[in-house]
Amino acid sequence: MIQLINATKIYNKSGKDLIALNDVTCEFERGSYISVVGRSGSGKSTLLNLIGGLDSVSSGQIIFDGNRLDKMTKNQLEIYRRFSVGMIFQSFNLVSHRSAIDNVILPMIFADVSLNERKNRAAALLEKVGLKERMNHISAEMSGGEAQRVAIARAMANNPSVILADEPTGNLDSKTAEEIMDLLIDLNINYGITVIMITHEADIAFRVSDKIFTLLDGKIINTQYTNNKRGTDEII
Repeated sequence: MIQLINATKIYNKSGKDLIALNDVTCEFERGSYISVVGRSGSGKSTLLNLIGGLDSVSSGQIIFDGNRLDKMTKNQLEIYRRFSVGMIFQSFNLVSHRSAIDNVILPMIFADVSLNERKNRAAALLEKVGLKERMNHISAEMSGGEAQRVAIARAMANNPSVILADEPTGNLDSKTAEEIMDLLIDLNINYGITVIMITHEADIAFRVSDKIFTLLDGKIINTQYTNNKRGTDEII
C-alpha cells in the first residue's frame, strides 16, 4: 500500500545539513498494524510526516497505492491528506474552546461534506469511540483519554484508509493508554484500517503490531514480524 524507496530527508540548520532520514526503503502493507520505534532523534516523526504528506523527501520515492507523493502537486497533496490519511498526535491538537463534536466535524467542512452528513457522521464516530454522552462537552474540559478519543474520531472523519498515530499514548496514564491501544486495534482488525504508529514504548509496539521497524540515526536497523495483536507472544 505504501512504499518508501531510498527515501532521504535532509534539513539545513545554521548552514549545516542534518540527515533526518537516510536512504530508507520499506513497505507498509494494507490492513496491517505497523509500529516504528526508536530513541528520540532517530527519524520516527520525520518518517511519519513524509508518509502523511506534511513534508517532502529530499531524494527517493514515496508511493501510495501506485501514486508517488514526491511527484504530487500542492493541490494533490491536500486531497491526499484530506481523504487518504488521518493523523493522531501525542498532544491531541484539538480546538480547545470547541466541543468534541465540533472538533470531529472540522475536517469534514474542508471536505465539502453536507451539514446533515457532518453532524450524523461525527455523532456516530464519537459513539464508536465511547463518547456518546460527552460529544457536546468542550474539549478543554476533557480528560487526556477523552481528548485522544476525540482525536481518533476526528482522524476517521473523512473515512481514511490509513491512520498515522504519533505517540498516541505518550501523554496518558497506563490504564488510559491501554484503552486507546485497544481502540486502535479495533479499528485495524474490525474495520480494516491500516495503522502506522510511532512510539518509544517497545512493549506496546510488540503487543499490538504485525510488524515493527526500528530506526536509529535515520536508518531502519531492524524489521520484526509478530503475531501479538491478539495477545500472543509468538515471534514469527
